[in-house]
Amino acid sequence: MTQVFDYVIVGGGTAGCVLAARLSEDRERSVCLIEAGGDGRHRYVDVPGGVSLVQRRPELNWRFLTAPQAHLNGRRIGNPRGRGLGGSALINGMVYFRGNRRDFDDWAALGASGWDYAQVLPYFRRTEHNENFSASPWHGSTGEMNVRTVTHPNPLNSAFMQALAGEGIARSADLNGTESEGAALRQLSVRNGRRETSARALLRPALSRPNLTVLTGLQATRVLLEGKRAVGIEAIGAAGIVTVRAQREVLLTAGALQSPQLLLLSGIGDPAQLAPLGIAARHALPAVGANLHDHLASPVHQIMHNTASYGLSWRAAPRNLWQLAQYLLTRTGPLANNIFESAAFIKSDPALDRPDLQLVFQPARRPSPKFPFPLGHGFAVSPVGLYPHSRGRLTLASADPLAAPHIDPNLLADARDVQPLLYGMRLVRRLFASPAFARFGGTETAPGAAVVSDEQLTDYIRAEAYSVHHPVGTCRMGSDAEAVVDPQLRVQGIEGLRVADASVFPRIVGGNTNAVVVMVAEKAADLVRGRAAPAPEYPALDSTRPST
Repeated sequence: MTQVFDYVIVGGGTAGCVLAARLSEDRERSVCLIEAGGDGRHRYVDVPGGVSLVQRRPELNWRFLTAPQAHLNGRRIGNPRGRGLGGSALINGMVYFRGNRRDFDDWAALGASGWDYAQVLPYFRRTEHNENFSASPWHGSTGEMNVRTVTHPNPLNSAFMQALAGEGIARSADLNGTESEGAALRQLSVRNGRRETSARALLRPALSRPNLTVLTGLQATRVLLEGKRAVGIEAIGAAGIVTVRAQREVLLTAGALQSPQLLLLSGIGDPAQLAPLGIAARHALPAVGANLHDHLASPVHQIMHNTASYGLSWRAAPRNLWQLAQYLLTRTGPLANNIFESAAFIKSDPALDRPDLQLVFQPARRPSPKFPFPLGHGFAVSPVGLYPHSRGRLTLASADPLAAPHIDPNLLADARDVQPLLYGMRLVRRLFASPAFARFGGTETAPGAAVVSDEQLTDYIRAEAYSVHHPVGTCRMGSDAEAVVDPQLRVQGIEGLRVADASVFPRIVGGNTNAVVVMVAEKAADLVRGRAAPAPEYPALDSTRPST
């Protein structure tokens, strides 16, 4: 079976849904979106507080694992990736954060011309409808995707803020404003107590357009090439092999793990790596799959007898039942948030020009791997290293297009990545020892009071650190010969083929990545349609960091 469209988009995740909605606005062009998973609808998806529930659903999560990580005691680290329309936004923490504005100026300096902050800010604003910052020149108020700050936070968040203030870390009015440094309640992609995704906000309203076709349950197996031009996609579904041809362009939006995988399966990559698998090299592009990197976290956990935290216990049972009823009846309360309600962005070295650590506060005890909700009470802070030096690579584990790729981010291969985590863990211990937390009577369970020296803490990091699921960089954007895509997101040396997702990041941003992927897709839509970019925007920077 063969179908023909102007544009074929592979991957119905965050970027793919944005692109399908934007490109189909041109009623003269036909658009096909291909997604390997289903429609992304599940009763748990809508509930922001049910993050751990949705991540456990195999129909919503590819549940990839890394290769054994040599510098993490040989452990295989979980790499959850969303499956279904909406992609990883179906299972992520819904955090709306753009990174530091300097990150994008760095992208431009690294060869991604046109991607400095002044030029990408209009694309962030285009999609955003921010309930709290509608008057801010840094935010959007008329976009399709709703953003709001955590409502009715757990009281432990106040203790976190007070403890930070005692360390000289100010509270920020807006971490997505002039500066990302400081502490604040998080901004979330949530609307009326329900998870907001690009599938819900942009794709579903566009489904009535006759020029938009969405094919689910169809996994792309290779890009079809005629010479050096992409002409379509071969895919497999319940009915067998399907060919979907593109008269204009093929756009890969399958994410940082599966977009490079599809290129490699198509013979676009390093010939030396493809030959042993029996895959004929159609176009030599050795950097496909390289530059893989991710954020790593190393948590400090406390338990307590006090029932102030979220958690299931007999003493908290009446409150737990009320909170469930509150959400079911009004879509408010703790279940309307994401549990990880506040964060701080700090510098491990005052000489740095931007924060290199995120402290993620969790007003709940660590749940058991066997149960999705915390039993008992406690709290935790996870220091996250924002600018890792370590780089790994994604390769094919098999020529079988249905097999998972070989994912090796090479975490902590560069010893410099340990130092910010050590700094963060020592700071967290000071926070927990402060008067702000003293009244809760917490006891450290991990790393534990006996773990004191740098060597002991480093051993703990290697034994317990985990990815926060922000893989990027495997189809790096740039202007040099080694880049996979150019600043227009075109695969170098192949006509009619672009990549537009987290794989094109030249370098990871200093925070969560979903909002950045939306921005990439918005800009990609203009590039594909040949539309002029919006005028660069750069609101006047305040001389002082905003504070409350």
